[in-house]
Amino acid sequence: MANRLKSKPVSRASVLRGYAGRAAAVVVIAVFGGSAIFGQNGVVAFGGYSRELEARKAHLAEVGKARDALAHRVALLDPKHANPDMVDELVRKELGVAHPDEVIIPLD
Repeated sequence: MANRLKSKPVSRASVLRGYAGRAAAVVVIAVFGGSAIFGQNGVVAFGGYSRELEARKAHLAEVGKARDALAHRVALLDPKHANPDMVDELVRKELGVAHPDEVIIPLD
């Protein structure tokens, strides 16, 4: 029992270095954790992305309806079998022979 291990005295500076290292690690983890929750792409921003996605889907549906209306109009102007009413409307409008008080009634 005479061969006991003797412990070396621990200096105050080495203890403070250990605490400083742990404190720095906690700060780094806190910064990354805060960024994951409150950052630009964090959990809190996810709700905003969901609302923006819904708004864009609604806008896409409106644009799709407008595109379909234009496609229908283009189909009516097909040179092989053009709609006579559509051709008459466009010709009168482009040549300026429609009177200002004249009302063009679409048949769609």
